[in-house]
Amino acid sequence: MIRNLPYTSLRSFESVARLGSFSRAADEMNVTQSAVSQHVKALEEWTGCVLLHRSRAGSKPTAEGIAMAAAIANGLGQISDLCTQLQSRNARDAPIILASLPGFAVNWLFPRLIHFDQANPDLSVSIHTNTSSGDLVAGDCDLSIRYGLGNYRGMYVERLLSETLTPVCAPSLLSTGPALNTVDDLARHTLLIDDISDLGGEPPTWSYWAERAGLTMPKPANTRRFGQSNMVVQAAIEGYGVALGRSPLIQASLATGALVAPLPHQVPSQYAYWLVCAKQALRAPRLRLFRDWLVQEATEQTSVENYQTS
Repeated sequence: MIRNLPYTSLRSFESVARLGSFSRAADEMNVTQSAVSQHVKALEEWTGCVLLHRSRAGSKPTAEGIAMAAAIANGLGQISDLCTQLQSRNARDAPIILASLPGFAVNWLFPRLIHFDQANPDLSVSIHTNTSSGDLVAGDCDLSIRYGLGNYRGMYVERLLSETLTPVCAPSLLSTGPALNTVDDLARHTLLIDDISDLGGEPPTWSYWAERAGLTMPKPANTRRFGQSNMVVQAAIEGYGVALGRSPLIQASLATGALVAPLPHQVPSQYAYWLVCAKQALRAPRLRLFRDWLVQEATEQTSVENYQTS
């Protein structure tokens, strides 16, 4: 429980303790010296402690006063810093801070972000790539793109992109290596494995893909594991093996021919990409603008994928 604290008295005392003078504290706070003195006296009565040694040479805090002044400076200082941060973040021209997993940022967001920059030259977007996607409650970011089932309680949550799963590889792997015409041919290839965290439900693994496609997964010739999905995609492009492609991350590479999908089996994933933010965040015009752009880009990709599979 947060106690009812005499904030004006606390601030007055901290100023006197730091400056060593009631008059200088009064000037800093733009009040009378008498008002500062009354606030400090009220705080001493409230705590039951003598907090200042008063003399003609100045005012020095007692041992209890030193501890009190440090606590006030730390606590009220943090509040002040956070308020400044929030005020600057809500300014019309403040940077938009977006948290994203590295794989999504590299393979989907970065190639599209230039279009937003060109359309909105007065807005700056800062991308934080990390595995935890930032702490929205603590104010580390304005918006976050997260991956999973979408169960983020107490937040504004909007599905951005669903995904389908299908094996992909470099064209060179098929031209110089073993054939890949059926699922059984995977036994002669290296499988590239994305170590996806278990976020509930059934993660999009090779075994999940095979089961949902009604196939029996053979034992591969070899496996290579990666901790980030962009590394899996890049390894597939470089011809190191066959990856289980997740549609939002491979669509561009399929379009350019850097990757091909040799097997026809496409399976819907239980996981998706979600736009997550504090419930009131989209009241800020610049964040609403960026959200609308993200949704439009996601809608266009979904339309392209639907056309390609129709």
